[in-house]
Amino acid sequence: MVTADGQEFTTGDADEPFSIQSISKLFTLALAMEWAADGLWDRVKREPSGMRFNSLILLEQERGVPRNPFINAGAIIIADALLHARPQIGAYFRNQMRLLSASDGPIYDDEVLRSEMETGDLNRAIAFALKSYGNLRENPMKVADTYFQFCALAMSARELARAAMFLVSPRPGEATCAEGKHMVRLRAIMQTCGLYDQSGEFAFQVGMPAKSGVGGGILAVHPGKFAVCAWSPPLDKFGNSVAATGALSELVEHFPFE
Repeated sequence: MVTADGQEFTTGDADEPFSIQSISKLFTLALAMEWAADGLWDRVKREPSGMRFNSLILLEQERGVPRNPFINAGAIIIADALLHARPQIGAYFRNQMRLLSASDGPIYDDEVLRSEMETGDLNRAIAFALKSYGNLRENPMKVADTYFQFCALAMSARELARAAMFLVSPRPGEATCAEGKHMVRLRAIMQTCGLYDQSGEFAFQVGMPAKSGVGGGILAVHPGKFAVCAWSPPLDKFGNSVAATGALSELVEHFPFE
């Protein structure tokens, strides 16, 4: 946990790096809203999906416009927008995460990246489907590889909590990747879509805007108070960490979200 006044509190393996996976989608969306906002919301919606995060069915039903930027199809649109705006986006993204976390720790995990590429055919299919509907600007293979790279970033829970502080209480002159109204809108999308098909239940039980990843992390923010990241790899059927969800549920008993 990192508080608005800069205090840090940790327990367990808070400094152990892990693959952040879909938590990266929060930060890539923030960057896209700053760097590639033109026409972005014509290409991706902002509604809960009601289906698995890697479903092709909904994408076909809605003619190539993903339901939100946190399902895989939406995140691939975000990767395409960033790649189109900045061809060297992989290095930019890693450096931005180092800046936000005040740490040189964030690196791309080569082993995870290889695994993503070896098993990522469904995500490539999503990229090609988006291309077929005219909703992808760059080469689908290159866009998919960029998406895989984002997901393969390794960070610790401490670093992620630090990186999310721009959503808690941004300070003038400090590193940030979302200003003003973007910050409020990012938190809104986290609240409604951040934990896939468990987003509503998490909002009811925990109340904090959050983003999860299948690496076992859940990153949450309490506006004006703190950012917190809990990490434990075992997942529930929705792809969210069981222990991290429990830890955050207990946390809000002490810091009620109002």
